[in-house]
Amino acid sequence: MKPHIEDLAGWRLRTGTVPLPKSGGLPLLMGIVNVTPDSFSDGGRYDHIEAAVSHGLSLINAGADILDIGGESTRPFSEPVDSEEEWRRVGEVVRILSHDSNCPISIDTSKASVAENAISNGAEIINDVTGLQGDPAMIKIATETGAGICAMHMQGTPETMQLEPEYENVVEEIYSYLENRRSELVTAGVCPQSICLDPGIGFGKTHSHNIELMQKASRFLDLGCPILIGHSRKGFLGKLVKHTLNRDGSIHERDIATAAAACSLADQGIQILRVHDVATVRLALTTYTSNKQKVS
Repeated sequence: MKPHIEDLAGWRLRTGTVPLPKSGGLPLLMGIVNVTPDSFSDGGRYDHIEAAVSHGLSLINAGADILDIGGESTRPFSEPVDSEEEWRRVGEVVRILSHDSNCPISIDTSKASVAENAISNGAEIINDVTGLQGDPAMIKIATETGAGICAMHMQGTPETMQLEPEYENVVEEIYSYLENRRSELVTAGVCPQSICLDPGIGFGKTHSHNIELMQKASRFLDLGCPILIGHSRKGFLGKLVKHTLNRDGSIHERDIATAAAACSLADQGIQILRVHDVATVRLALTTYTSNKQKVS
């Protein structure tokens, strides 16, 4: 029997539990640290250890509840890197931020060896865009370490996912995938309270698919797990800005659109938002919820 969403007190990680927001509360913010030369929005800005660590600390100071560190771009049409190169990029960043802050560290990887190394260096969460299906050894790492798990839906791979993705009913098909994936992970020995699910905005979805998923995000709460939405700076937001306001859809404008969409997701009860500009999203959410409380 799946738990009711109001019964979810927290997300169990490797060494502790992150409390989840109560109804009407602010979502947790997962700040993004891309230690890559080719990420779609900030590739190359933080691909040196000092810059990445400084950026991570600035996100914590801005209000990040979790840091998600990644060394391989998963933007559309990106090419994979090998595990050695991925770990070379993120290893010291994970180690330093794990030991120099109290903020839980998530490793954004689909490679078991990278996840294992990150956990050995203090990471608490494995955030895998393949739903722990990209590497046969990943589930073993998850069960042995007790790490928190974020399993995402993706149609195809980053290299192929935007080549005409199709669904008959995008919300219900992704719901079924995540429901089945959760059951498979639990059967394989992953603690149910350690699992967070992500419908994968922008990963094998068209513009209209992304809009529908955002509008109906609350549907995924029925899965009985914490739900993470990663809409930050995605292309569909740039397209919205361009078409509705005749603007250029720059990163700055996408950050504003990200913050506005975050308020809608908070209204729907989504517990975790993965974002680049933590300060802007935190300010928007705080202002929005404060005004709502005063009006009510």
